[in-house]
Amino acid sequence: MIHSVLRFGGVFTVSLCLAGQAQAQEEAYLADIEVIPAEPGAQVRETVTGRVFNDRNRDGVHQRRERGVAGVMVSNGREVVTTDRQGRYELPVRDDMSVFVIQPSGWRVPTDENWVPQFAYEHKPDGSPKPLRFGGLPPTGPLPAAINFPLIESAVDEEFTCAILGDVQTYANTEVGFMRDSSVDDIIDRGPGAVDCLLAVGDVMGDDLGLIPRVAEIWGAVGVPQWWAHGNHDYDFDADFDADSADSWRNLYGPAYYAFQMGEVTFILLDNVVYPCTGIDAQTAGREFCLDEERKRYNGRITDDQMAFVAGVLSHADEDDTFVFAHHIPFVSFVDQTATAHQTDNVTDLYTLIGDREAISLSGHTHAIENLTEGDHFEGWTEAVGVDSLPFRHIIAGAVSGAWFSGDLDVHGTPMSLSRLGAPRGWVELAFDGEGEYSERYIASNMGRDRAMWLSVNTPGFRHWYETINAWRAEDRETRDPVPPLNFYDLPDVKLLTPDDLAGGSFITANVWIGDSDTQVSLVINDAPAEAMVRTQEAEGEAARIGADYADPFAIQRQFTVARHAFESRSGNPNAQGVTPYARYASTLGPAQPQRSIADRNMHLWRYRLPETLPEGVHVATVTATDRHGETRVDRMIFEVRAERPDPNWRADVWDAFDNGAPVRD
Repeated sequence: MIHSVLRFGGVFTVSLCLAGQAQAQEEAYLADIEVIPAEPGAQVRETVTGRVFNDRNRDGVHQRRERGVAGVMVSNGREVVTTDRQGRYELPVRDDMSVFVIQPSGWRVPTDENWVPQFAYEHKPDGSPKPLRFGGLPPTGPLPAAINFPLIESAVDEEFTCAILGDVQTYANTEVGFMRDSSVDDIIDRGPGAVDCLLAVGDVMGDDLGLIPRVAEIWGAVGVPQWWAHGNHDYDFDADFDADSADSWRNLYGPAYYAFQMGEVTFILLDNVVYPCTGIDAQTAGREFCLDEERKRYNGRITDDQMAFVAGVLSHADEDDTFVFAHHIPFVSFVDQTATAHQTDNVTDLYTLIGDREAISLSGHTHAIENLTEGDHFEGWTEAVGVDSLPFRHIIAGAVSGAWFSGDLDVHGTPMSLSRLGAPRGWVELAFDGEGEYSERYIASNMGRDRAMWLSVNTPGFRHWYETINAWRAEDRETRDPVPPLNFYDLPDVKLLTPDDLAGGSFITANVWIGDSDTQVSLVINDAPAEAMVRTQEAEGEAARIGADYADPFAIQRQFTVARHAFESRSGNPNAQGVTPYARYASTLGPAQPQRSIADRNMHLWRYRLPETLPEGVHVATVTATDRHGETRVDRMIFEVRAERPDPNWRADVWDAFDNGAPVRD
């Protein structure tokens, strides 16, 4: 960019200091691209030119002794070319374009003081066609005479790790604090060199793009480049055309789509959120909502320009690379398997472009973790987006915000915010070994690196409790009893079972957060032989199984009774009363009640039915989950079997039967 709005006074020294504490591999490279203005009255040019050069003195300005770098990809957002022996490139001019270098392996683009990469120039001569709430893109004026892109050699080799951040989605400054104290704090706590890049797969904001500077500064404390994809809560809601809907993003962060390389990996970041969608989208069945004249809507689709851009990158990149497609809306999804707006219309066209190259899809949007394996298939995909089975791995990365920072506060003062599939908020650690292999691990924020699941028991009592509350949830909010029929304290202890519980069907459950079709889960009770646990979804074309039998009891217990709704004070501060859900809604104050999003289905839940003959006493269940790499994670749970369920409360009758050692007589 010609300038960066993320540079504000008094920040530089502190941000750089914090970054230095968090990253040992790379030193800060603070510079910008070099933009050489056109001479006044110069003839309008039909091509954009410049040079990619080795910035030996790290000032961002090309000097004679600084040689060009050959073979580097540069794009105008549609065409992709490579630099010649002198590092020169030439591209057609488009009326509205991002001109950017694609960081090549072994090199680094500069960043600003918050480690936001500086690798692009935004060209929109007249700027946004109308005023936009968050500023839009100011007029850029005539095309520069040259746009030069500086690079330096990178210390990151072919082995590296990226933190994949799903839906940070901070709607307000309070939630920016929640972000800071959860995933940012968690990554910082792992020490220098824990990750080599941050990759946020959209919905970095929660509609308020004015929070970008603060969010970027906080993530900058990690001290590694932070690459962001554009999501459906990152666009200009007041834009009238998709071409303008990322204007404020482009001004405050950078291009809406682009690519970069590290090691033997080519990352291609797409903007597959079309907003507002139009009749073009409505030509596909199930997208009639795009014709709604009363309300602007979005749709999941990869635009023609981006398809051409992808084709260009694929034609120039090494075919042996691993190609990571990072985007916000999933190509396909389990939790939204029949939804049309929440999957990607023309993903099969992209699959055709990719061919047999090694590829991964990374996305967010669903606020759930889904690790979908090659060959997986769920009902609804074929009808919604024409996908029969997956050609390569698709990872939906959960969410830094979990279920929109809902739920009660944890020990860190951050909402537990258990997600739509019952997993905790957190991030995906994606590690590349330099030999074409990668491993994925879900890291629950502030819970330690090795924890990978949680266990519970699904009992007849749990199912009755679930169904009672869920029936109340389905009633009209305006007319139903404001107090839920049951709450957490009405649920019988699920880890204390009676013979009736065993006869009625009681299951040990394991929610393996990033479990997939290759994951093996086994159970040992006490010293008995290991037994295989059964996954509740096979990913063989079936529909989602929904309800009490398939819910995660661990998550549901915490999602069905949220006490924050009852928080009340005499401060006069309206925002301190109850919970403000999502954006632009009034606070909800009243009795403790369920959060809006619950884990009523799951693609990474395993269960084992306890035998009816299990003897009375205390038992220990040991669950081992083995992933596709052969790595194991173990969790244990203690539970009881009793002839009768004891009174769970204070036994006042026993206490009151004696007074100072003497029986109390009636």
